[in-house]
Amino acid sequence: MATVIRLKQRYDKEIVPLMMERFGYKNPWAVPRLSMIVVNMGVGDGVQNIKILDGAAEQLTLLAGQKAAVTRAKKSIANFKIRAGMPIGCRVTLRGPRMYEFFDRLCSIALPRVRDFRGLPSRSFDGRGNYTMGVKDQMMFPEVNYQKVDRVRGMNISIVTTAKTDEEARNLLALLGLPFRKD
Repeated sequence: MATVIRLKQRYDKEIVPLMMERFGYKNPWAVPRLSMIVVNMGVGDGVQNIKILDGAAEQLTLLAGQKAAVTRAKKSIANFKIRAGMPIGCRVTLRGPRMYEFFDRLCSIALPRVRDFRGLPSRSFDGRGNYTMGVKDQMMFPEVNYQKVDRVRGMNISIVTTAKTDEEARNLLALLGLPFRKD
């Protein structure tokens, strides 16, 4: 939990004063901060074999440090042979210390391990200060054991902030250490 303390202290001591100066906030509580991180892994193969979904949920639990919840289909889709209520993926919602710890591992360990990584696109904001990125494989995290991986799976990582605009959120995430591409 030392990384949690490190990132949270850095936010309180360095980032809050910088953001207050840059955007003219009068109160430190008005400065945007991380609200939650949602990691979602879609497992389309889980429809035929439930063991595949169990393996994906186990890997996501290992990555996040919190038990993954199985997501189920809301609607039936005949072309994909999916009925309403079938398990089709898993997700984890991180808040508090686990969120800061995951974010720190993502920025300092996992993203630099990606081959030919030039930074994340800065246009993946949703207009309300939230950022979503896709990851092609779970092997970039050091916690994943290569022998236990049956198939490489991607995931979506959504970072939810309390920022009102994309510019505030972009500055916050860049100061926290998320490597954006130089456009």
